[in-house]
Formats: sequence, C-alpha cells, structure tokens
Amino acid sequence: MSQNRNWTIDNIGDQTGRVVVVTGSTSGIGEQTARVAAGKGASVVMAVRNTAKGEEVAASIRAEHPSADVSVRELDLSSLASVRQFADVFTSERQRLDVLVNNAGVMMPPYSKTTDGFEIQMGTNHLGHFALTGLLMPLLKATEGARVVNVSSLAHRFGNIDFEDLSWEQRSYNTQRAYGDSKLANLYFTYELAKRAGSEVLPVAAHPGWTATELQRHSGLFRFFNRFFAQTVEMGALPTLRAAFDDDVAAGQFYGPAKAMHWRGHPVAHESNDRSHEEPVAETLWATSEKLTGVSF
Repeated sequence: MSQNRNWTIDNIGDQTGRVVVVTGSTSGIGEQTARVAAGKGASVVMAVRNTAKGEEVAASIRAEHPSADVSVRELDLSSLASVRQFADVFTSERQRLDVLVNNAGVMMPPYSKTTDGFEIQMGTNHLGHFALTGLLMPLLKATEGARVVNVSSLAHRFGNIDFEDLSWEQRSYNTQRAYGDSKLANLYFTYELAKRAGSEVLPVAAHPGWTATELQRHSGLFRFFNRFFAQTVEMGALPTLRAAFDDDVAAGQFYGPAKAMHWRGHPVAHESNDRSHEEPVAETLWATSEKLTGVSF
C-alpha cells in the first residue's frame, strides 16, 4: 500500500456527526488530538482524571474553534470502578462511538499500585484501557466504521512481560522496563483485538516518536535530551490522528514518525518489534486481562 509520507491534519476530512473519546486529553498528545478532532467538527469527549484542568483545555479549544462540541468527563484509568462509571454514563448519554483514542498513560514513575492492586504503569496504560474498550465495545460495534486507537511507544522494544510477577512484587522494580511492558501490552492488545474483532471494529496502534510532553516529568534524562531530539506535540500527535482519521488505515497497523529511527517526522505505518507479534503471548495477556479486570469482550 502506497503511503502519503507528508500526511498532516489538512488530510483529515470533515468529522461532523462523529463522536470521539480521547483519554488523557489535558495535555500533550491527547490534548492536541482532542483539539484537532473538535476543530474538524467531531463531538469530542475528553475522558480525564483532572476535570478542572480538562475544563480549562476545553475552554481553550472553544476559544480556538467557537463552534466546537467538546465535553469533559471524569475517568481515572487506575481505578476499575471509575472506568465502569465512565462507561455506564457514556453509554447512557450517547448512541454511537466512532473513535476511541486510548491515549492516557503514566511514564516511569516511582513504584506504586492502582486502586485494584496492579503495578501503576501496567494497570493504567494497559489494563484500564483494556477494560474501557471492552465496556464500550457494544457501542463501537453498533457504529459503522468505528476505530480503537491504542497509543503505544518505541519503548515497547524493551518490554518483556513476566506473567508470574505482573505487579513486580517478587522482582526489584525497574520503572523503565515496567513502562516498556505496558507499551508492549498496548501492541499485543491491538493485534489480538484486530484478530478477534473481524470487520466490525478497526483497531490501530500509534506512537509519537520522541515528543516533548508532560508524560516525561518523571525522567530527568528525557527532559535533558528533549532539546536535542524531541519534536513538537503538534508533530507527535500526527501518528495518533492518522490512525484515527485516515481512510486508508487498516486493522492492526502501527503508525509512527517516518524519519530518524522513527523518532521524528510525518506519520507512516511501520513494524513494531518481533516480540510484539508473538501470538501466544498476546492470547495469554488477553486472558489475563479479562481475569484481572473482570471485563470480557
């Protein structure tokens, strides 16, 4: 498939009448994704932990796009109760869901656990989104052409999930590896969902390359090197936006920047590492995720 290697937001058509949910949209890639989608006419729901900050961002989007349809709803992905409450309210309010952007995440924090006892990065970045997607799946399936976009990272390359110690209770905690595990999980989830969803829903993955965002606040090293390597949030959000809105996207593709080892540049589809394509591991993660979250697809 030939690719437009200079894809920008100008390639996104009118989204009027479509409903888009973006998790973690108070800053960075999520905020830019919500801003662009609203500017293109979509009805955007910002699913965020900090609703006060969310309202500030929504107000700035409305200032930029006076006719924007953007609303803020509370969602804490580190709490399965919060995930269920969001899904219940959303499905009672809406009749369709065209694009679910699973963007929210935590990156390399000190060790902690979610409300439900999961290691914070796997719990938030994967398990919370797994549960959310499962609970919203009936609405996604009922919406023609619906998509699920999982935002992963090049950090999936140093992930290697240990199912015997998913919450790092036996091992010495390595926050970089735990982050890599969670981003690898995003890809296993995408590829397994693509296998299971058939033609009803289009699951796609994306990553922002090296982009300077609030996500990196726990890593002094990343913040230092940002000045040399990082691209802007506007560029970093393009892979997510392409995965969400390009008509030529196929199920199970992985979008990221085209240049400099996929750190920078316009978004194209490229391959994740070999480990991310190990189907037995993806199946194990799926079964484990259903068991841990209590959400079945």
